[in-house]
Amino acid sequence: MAKILYFGSLPDLLERGEEEFHLPKNVKDVQGLLDYLGRRGDTWRRGLAPDRVRVTVNKEFAEPDTAIGDDDEIAIVSVSLR
Repeated sequence: MAKILYFGSLPDLLERGEEEFHLPKNVKDVQGLLDYLGRRGDTWRRGLAPDRVRVTVNKEFAEPDTAIGDDDEIAIVSVSLR
């Protein structure tokens, strides 16, 4: 199972600090994960907007097209908007 960690303002916003689940077969990269999580509702979609977060995969900064799988640890960190 993939482990998803939330940091910054996200734990309060999303009401969780982490979760583990099997990634759906159509979620193959960071952008796909953000899109998938965003379908949980407006709060998720706004909180995980690409300009509001940075993502790491296995403790390495990732790009939207970085591949992910069920064995990965994915951290999503909110960034402040200026």
